[in-house]
Order: sequence, then structure tokens, then C-alpha cells
Amino acid sequence: MKKLAVYPGSFDPITNGHLDLIRRAHSVFDNLRIGVAVNPRKKTLFTPEERVELIRQTVGDAKIVVETFPDLLVQYLTRIGAKVVVRGLRAISDFDYEFQMAITNRNLNPDIETLFLMASEPYIYLSSSMVKEICYFGGDVSSMVPRYVLRAMKKKISAIRAEHL
Repeated sequence: MKKLAVYPGSFDPITNGHLDLIRRAHSVFDNLRIGVAVNPRKKTLFTPEERVELIRQTVGDAKIVVETFPDLLVQYLTRIGAKVVVRGLRAISDFDYEFQMAITNRNLNPDIETLFLMASEPYIYLSSSMVKEICYFGGDVSSMVPRYVLRAMKKKISAIRAEHL
């Protein structure tokens, strides 16, 4: 039986750190899905559909399914028949939050396991929030995100800045 894992997140935007984790998780699991979380309470730069498209463009692997999920992660996992969640860890602060989420998910569904992958050294500091802020203020994030994502971010941020002038 082929093992299915889900790498969930907001991916707003997808970074080179995310891509590193996707490649590594895909080498461990036969099937990998990227679950783009839809949380209407969270302010995002990109719509869920735009995030899915950015991920598809950057991953470029037809074997990796990218889709949104508007409900609890455990509900999504149950619906698609997955039992493994892949999460990345950068620092101790990540561990605290991710540990809480893993235990909560296991309490909601005892069959769910969480696999933690340590961020690769070049990406240990990288977060989508930081990338957006640097880009918003004109900093160079070209080493942090794929070119396709960088172009989309600059376009979106330019439109936001023009709107606020």
C-alpha cells in the first residue's frame, strides 16, 4: 500500500524553504499532497486559488497534488484517506507551536501522526511573513522565493501600495 502524506500550510507565499521540505517529504512518501489552508480570519497577500497556482508552478511535479482545504486539518486528512502530516521545524519556537498542533490533531483523531522535518540550514530563518515584509519595503528576496513567486509578489505589492497612495 502506498503511503500518503499531507504537507499543510498557508504558503503565503511559498518559499524556497517550503520547496526544500516538499522535495524531501516527496522522497520519503509515495504520494504527497500540499494542502493550502483556507482561513477567512487570516489576512493573506494571495487568495487561496493564487497560492495553489503559485505552488503548482514552482513544484512542477504532476505527481504532487496541490489543493485547498477549508476545514480542520484532521477532517481534510480523513476525507482524503491520509494519516501522516508533514511539518517543518526551524527553531524552538516552531517546535512549541507544532508540538501543540500535533497533540491536538492526535486528540481529534488518534490515527493521525505528525512527521517533523528539520529545515535545511539555508532556510532555518526563512518565513513567509518575513519575505512579504522585506518585499513590501523594497528589499531583495530573490534568494528566498522562486522567480515566478517573486514576480507575483512584486505585482501584488505594487497594486496594494498604489491603492494606498
